[in-house]
Amino acid sequence: MTFWDILFLALALSADAFIVAFSYGLVIKKRKGVSALKIAFAAGFGQFVMPVLGWYGASGVYRQIEQIDHWIAFFVFLMLGLKVISDSFRDCGCCEKRSDRLGFKVLLMIGVATSIDAFVSGSMLYFVKAPVWESAALIGIVTFVNSCIGFNLCRIFKKAPTRWLEITSGLILIFLGCRVLYEHLA
Repeated sequence: MTFWDILFLALALSADAFIVAFSYGLVIKKRKGVSALKIAFAAGFGQFVMPVLGWYGASGVYRQIEQIDHWIAFFVFLMLGLKVISDSFRDCGCCEKRSDRLGFKVLLMIGVATSIDAFVSGSMLYFVKAPVWESAALIGIVTFVNSCIGFNLCRIFKKAPTRWLEITSGLILIFLGCRVLYEHLA
């Protein structure tokens, strides 16, 4: 694989992270810069680690997880989407929004959910004899940058009612999970 092949792969793999970052950018109102970096780091790190794991586990683990990877991604996106939607109804306007808190658990879910396809791509990199560390680094960097862009692109919608944006972003995450499931089952 050439540099350009891996770059295009990185752009394709980062699409989910872009959408997730955009969705959280709609919801989070405080500490946007720090939150953007946290989400971008979680997604980028996940996209860096998973191809490496896929590459090294191509012969054994891939065959075991291949049958359920789409279900894992679906349930993680579903849980993220439902959390964002439920948080929109918990906001009474008198306290800090729960969705503004990006704890380790949420960031881990984001990192895993957006990078399961990178695991499979890592195994593909193994079979085409691509250099794993350079490929994974490029995929992680591209995902980090695209996540930052996605998170900050949502500022266009800053005047819209928060609750509707939160519900919309939760539905986007659920749709993303359904799309992953549909693509694998179709």
